[in-house]
Amino acid sequence: MVGAATVAVVETMKLPKTILMYPMTLASTAAHIVMRFQQNLAELVIKGDSTLEAIFPPKDEKPEWATFDEDLPDAIETTAAEDGVGDGGRRAEGRFALYSVADAHEAASALVKPTRQSKESGAKSTVPRPAVVDELDYSTLTLAQLRARLQSLSVDELEALLAYEQATKARAPFQTLLANRITRANAK
Repeated sequence: MVGAATVAVVETMKLPKTILMYPMTLASTAAHIVMRFQQNLAELVIKGDSTLEAIFPPKDEKPEWATFDEDLPDAIETTAAEDGVGDGGRRAEGRFALYSVADAHEAASALVKPTRQSKESGAKSTVPRPAVVDELDYSTLTLAQLRARLQSLSVDELEALLAYEQATKARAPFQTLLANRITRANAK
């Protein structure tokens, strides 16, 4: 009798904690019931599908309007070459311009109609290379790599880079980046 009274007292003392846990227990139980129902329903659907496939086997017909890339091997090569991604090349324009190699910019700018400035600079085959061009290995830098290195350059070095870019490749994103950096550096 004393044991039963002790258990009753202990359970009564646990009651406030147990009452606080009831909503969580109910939610957990309800989630368990719903998940079990979904599993049973999925099993029924799978069994129904396999029964229907046994009675009515699927046809392996391809609709005439359906065309897949695997069906057109020539189109893949043509599209890749047009996009500039064939043979390991990289896109040099649009959203990929930040990460493309400087040589890809040269190839893309060669496709554009040359301006008066580039025609005149074409006549001058030798352009003096500032020391900063060699220090940075400027001709191999992408736009993002150049942006990362701009903080460490002085205004004179930036102006030399801008003049070199205008005289050689004349890439608009590079010129804009350098000109903006020069403007910000002069404003300080």
